[in-house]
Amino acid sequence: MTIQKLHDVKKLQKECETQGNFQLKLNWDMLENRDTTQLDFFQYEKGELVAFLALYPFGSTVEVCGMVKPNERQKGLFSSLFKKGLEIALQNGYKEILLNAPSESHSAKFFLNKQGAIYKFTEHQMEWQDRIPEPVEDLTLRKATVEDLDISTRLSIEAFGMSKEDALSAETDDMLMIEINEKTVGKLRLKRTDKQTWISFFSILPEYQGKGIGRKVLQKVIKDQISDGFSVHLEVETKNDHALGLYKTVGFKVVHSQDYYLYQPHK
Repeated sequence: MTIQKLHDVKKLQKECETQGNFQLKLNWDMLENRDTTQLDFFQYEKGELVAFLALYPFGSTVEVCGMVKPNERQKGLFSSLFKKGLEIALQNGYKEILLNAPSESHSAKFFLNKQGAIYKFTEHQMEWQDRIPEPVEDLTLRKATVEDLDISTRLSIEAFGMSKEDALSAETDDMLMIEINEKTVGKLRLKRTDKQTWISFFSILPEYQGKGIGRKVLQKVIKDQISDGFSVHLEVETKNDHALGLYKTVGFKVVHSQDYYLYQPHK
């Protein structure tokens, strides 16, 4: 995606979020690092971006999110982009198509219901808002290596219910492994963008759970990132009570929510 188009998308996102008092999940780390132009769809009117839709592949699943300029809605613009996006998603053979929209967006829910999409789950976006924790000395976060592939894949399968194929495709060169007493006990990914650090893939091996390790990892990440001038964010499914409770106890607050719907192609 060109720098100009990225600028146009950010401008439209800001207008939609301000008018709707919600937050769109546009996965900027992915938009800014596209290796193909076949995942983003634009509608310009008189040189201005008025509608945008993007596909975000995660293994065999693809997520779809988009937006329309508030005063350009009800003109079929999003339906047109949605049709184009679905064609690509179906051509690429994704096993699952998830449509996501801010929980507060009534217009999005109306559109999704019209498409026959079925509600699947809600995900909270959380931001850390508390006192800076004390330093944590007895654990290490290190860059993942090829030797960590087996344990990292196991964590993705056991913690997130991913297939082995999806777990392998989710591996990135910025994954961090969690070590205590020179033993690898878990992993997480930290992604920085616009002075924000987003935590993802945070997981601890079952045999090391219930020992306070997760809390210590979060405290270390929070202290390190806040000290570097970054706010700290993460996402968690609302039905994951254990993780949600842990995040709240270390100072994370729910700031926005995203609803996910399963799209089933019409036969």
